[in-house]
Amino acid sequence: MEQMKLLLIGAGRAGMIHARNFMARVPHARLAAVSDVNENNAREAAQEIGDNCQWYTDYREALVKSQADAVIVVTPTKYHHEIVLAAAAAGKHILCEKPMAMTVAECRDMIDACQKYHVKLQIGFMRRFDRNFIRAREIVLSGELGAVVSVKSLTHGPSTPQEWMYDIAKSNGPLAEVNSHDIDTLRWLTGSEVKSLYAIAGNYRCPEAQAKYPDFYDTVLMTTRMENGMMGCIDGAQGVQYGYDARVDVLGTKGLVTIGGLQSGTALSYTKNGGMSGDVVHSWMNLFADAYVQEDISFISSILNDTAPEVSGVDGMMAVAVVAAGNESIRTGKIVTLEGGNHHAGC
Repeated sequence: MEQMKLLLIGAGRAGMIHARNFMARVPHARLAAVSDVNENNAREAAQEIGDNCQWYTDYREALVKSQADAVIVVTPTKYHHEIVLAAAAAGKHILCEKPMAMTVAECRDMIDACQKYHVKLQIGFMRRFDRNFIRAREIVLSGELGAVVSVKSLTHGPSTPQEWMYDIAKSNGPLAEVNSHDIDTLRWLTGSEVKSLYAIAGNYRCPEAQAKYPDFYDTVLMTTRMENGMMGCIDGAQGVQYGYDARVDVLGTKGLVTIGGLQSGTALSYTKNGGMSGDVVHSWMNLFADAYVQEDISFISSILNDTAPEVSGVDGMMAVAVVAAGNESIRTGKIVTLEGGNHHAGC
């Protein structure tokens, strides 16, 4: 089978995860080109990829000259909209990292463009491809837990946010950058959309942001009521330092299923001086390495077999809608009701 040619747009840390997967672990595909506004990033990525990989600093030029069949979009969120529209018009299938876009309107544009030009659009919610998340969903669907009552999803990241993330208008805040995965997990495991939500947040670890960015928050709690009556709780934080922490609890009327944990292995040490200790997960890149591979394989398979992507543009859009509603609730202190991606504050 002839290999599909891919263009990577964005050669940062997350972009290179995809690059290394396509270099060695994804059948029927190869990276033909890479584009990054930082010339050094683009050149170094192309050198690592090898195989006559071309590099560009302008994605528009890359779309024309690379002759790629598909693109992987791994840039800051604010650029996703324009890049996806351009890629769709050029007839390229698209894997776009999360968050899908800055607004629901941008998401709708992206979905419409991909439908117009008959190209695939997959959104990068890699947790759906993690074997533990898949197994948990199988248990939920089997009825073993009885009726699902609530889903609690937690993500704490160790790193201090980059300065551009402090501006909520440019980043949509931690609800977007950190908790988009939790929002998608909530939708996926309940099989329902968010009906209403209430969120509170605060800045506890980033004092340097307080003067210039008074709206920035590094910690957020959000509770939701789903359309099918189930409940949800999302716990997000940045700059926690202690490790990368991703956990989910699904409570049913007859049982509980848990996913994840901070501990990276089962080996614990017990000493007089150190007490009990064990290794912790330090990065999402380690925890979800295999899930990224399966996500990339799934994307190529959907193109070759002409099937719908496992994670759709609508999935991406609904997560963006919940982020927007959550940020509105944080600003207003009110419960926010969502209706088909639109939302309004209540009492």
